Amino acid sequence: HMAFLPNLKYIGVIATGYNIIDVAAAKERGITVTNIPAYSTPSVGQMVFAHILNITQRVQHYADEVREGRWTQSQDFCYWDTPLIELLGKKIGLIGLGQTGYNTARIAIGFGMKVWAYTSKSRLQLPPEIRKAELDQIFRECDIVSLHCPLTEETNHLINADSISRMKDGVVIVNTSRGALVNTEDLISGLKSQQVGA
Repeated sequence: HMAFLPNLKYIGVIATGYNIIDVAAAKERGITVTNIPAYSTPSVGQMVFAHILNITQRVQHYADEVREGRWTQSQDFCYWDTPLIELLGKKIGLIGLGQTGYNTARIAIGFGMKVWAYTSKSRLQLPPEIRKAELDQIFRECDIVSLHCPLTEETNHLINADSISRMKDGVVIVNTSRGALVNTEDLISGLKSQQVGA
């Protein structure tokens, strides 16, 4: 469409992701492209943990069970019919440590989690609570993998049958970045085989 707008000088993406723009074509035509990298930083970290807590605590499920009277029927002083997972000491692997990744790391540290990050930043740029790791280490070692990277040719379908096969059994994958980072069919297969917990 840029070819139809010969006087176009600027494209402003009112969001963080700019993969919807052919940046190379814009550069050829002298068109400046910008995005807003920090407008949703706190919201993304909050959403990551909304998903994680939904998976680990099953809050809605137990609210429904209480309404159905199942807790009051329990022989025990507590009631649960699913595993409840404590986050303390669990490993979360962040793929990308820009503003949203770093904010998510801070929340994870608050929960007492071990935070690993795949990032271009050097070890010296990271606080001691964040361990720099390679992708394969994150896939092999982390209980939760959270995506915070842009969609590029290199990251397209980063989560696929091969990467899933290297992950811990029951891994939780959270994608608050771009849909195409995950191969949907491979993820469905991972969920069906229970290699992926959620």
